[in-house]
Amino acid sequence: MNLLKTTFLLLLCTILSCTTQNETETRLKNIEQQLAGLRSRSLQENNIPRSINKEGEIRWIEKPYDWTEGFWPGTCWMMYERTKDEQWKEAAIAAQKMFEHHKDLTTDHDLGFIFNNSFGKAYRITGQAQYKQVLIDAANALITRFNENVGCIQSWDVVNNWQSERGWMFPVIIDNLMNLELLFEVAEITGDSTYKTIAITHANTTMRNHFRPDGSSYHVLDYNPETGEINSKVTAQGYANESAWSRGQAWALYGYTMCYRYTQDIKYRDFAEKIANFILNHPNYPADGVPYWDFNAPNIPNEQRDASSAAIIASALLELSNYTENRYLKNAEHIVNSLASDAYTAELGENGHFVLMHSVGSIPHGNEIDVPLNYADYYYIEALARQSEKRL
Repeated sequence: MNLLKTTFLLLLCTILSCTTQNETETRLKNIEQQLAGLRSRSLQENNIPRSINKEGEIRWIEKPYDWTEGFWPGTCWMMYERTKDEQWKEAAIAAQKMFEHHKDLTTDHDLGFIFNNSFGKAYRITGQAQYKQVLIDAANALITRFNENVGCIQSWDVVNNWQSERGWMFPVIIDNLMNLELLFEVAEITGDSTYKTIAITHANTTMRNHFRPDGSSYHVLDYNPETGEINSKVTAQGYANESAWSRGQAWALYGYTMCYRYTQDIKYRDFAEKIANFILNHPNYPADGVPYWDFNAPNIPNEQRDASSAAIIASALLELSNYTENRYLKNAEHIVNSLASDAYTAELGENGHFVLMHSVGSIPHGNEIDVPLNYADYYYIEALARQSEKRL
């Protein structure tokens, strides 16, 4: 009887797993159809899609430089890896040519976002040396922004811009954790530990200074570049200095999960869990798992949701579940299911051919509010791919 019961349960688990796998595959096929329209437009315009404007027309990246320019080719590489359709590869290559020369920029920290998510995927999938060299060049440019006194990579320059108007000297944003993946990757590619040492130092400094006791993160810390002292702890895109900007919490969760992947240092895994528990147990965390744009926004529940935060959180939790005996798997799948619903996934041909609706760029700046965003789609597709891998 026990043997029959065990066999039945194993069969039931297999059926349920296959059903989930089938659902994931169906979602990815639908995404392929939707994004094919965006691929055509991108090639026609010779530009990279970022969002849509108030008229519902595609908003292209802001040339000559845009921190989101790597997400579209990264998305195309993920679709190529899945489908082996050469059109996706061609679209990725065409997009990358538009910004490859940015690999040598030393005036911004977003080289990790831009190059690891595009050329990094190209190198992993194809193994071609040309992509490897671009990653190395970008990492070399990025580490010029590292300050030993502070122990961090500077996020934004503060010369003749809105950052300088705030009196900042050496701003470091929580988003910057995501750029460390480029350094970890290049350390493995080259065997040069310099990149990894800088990444670890930045991660440790951020862990020590950027977080509150409950596991929530400030958005911006401004440092004195000469002494390393903290000048202020503030926000740029959140509701208030002491609030928890949702995408910032998502970057933090993803960032320390990624740090554990490369270092196997348990303190990063434990810290990622602390951040996850803050998010998942927050009293303002919605039942569907798609956060409001800020956990402390004043008019909850009448505040904007941010599907981009949800997609990043889902992808991070799926990876974190690999290191925690699937502790966060149900939470991740719940978020994915919500994003896959009609409430957040656009009808075929609608939404400028982007997949997800209802993301938020920056409410304080009045920019990209309740629109699709290329990075929301990127992390949603990454989450689905990770979910598919876990079901195989």
